[in-house]
Amino acid sequence: MARGFLGRCPHCGEGRVFGRFLKVAPDCTACGLELHHHRADDLPPYAVIFIVGHVVGYVILEMEMNYDVPLWFQLTFWPLATLGSALALLQPVKGAVVGLQYALGMNGFAKLPGTGGAAPARPEDPQRDPSDDRSPTGSPGLGRA
Repeated sequence: MARGFLGRCPHCGEGRVFGRFLKVAPDCTACGLELHHHRADDLPPYAVIFIVGHVVGYVILEMEMNYDVPLWFQLTFWPLATLGSALALLQPVKGAVVGLQYALGMNGFAKLPGTGGAAPARPEDPQRDPSDDRSPTGSPGLGRA
């Protein structure tokens, strides 16, 4: 997620995630990871609204309670501060969401470059029968939900 937040490829950290401001590049120029199948959709704007709304709302409340700020200043400064901070956070948050999808193997990110298919199975992963409803750790659980 940190690599995506910085606008770098979540696999190698070298290539760029974005071709334009919010347009994700089709693939990484350094390692060849396909990025075109990501589905960030609405999560980045919601997260940015949540973060900016809480920060700006808190600062507005503190300014209003502790200082005598003129109304003209409040009506000009806070909309500009809100818009600027939202635009500044939108691309990093979208990159972090793409990095999260990569880390979780979502939306086609299970296929790594150079492997020619799915990511190799780890040897410690036990082979399980599809009808086996026990938890993978062998501990008791709720079974099928």
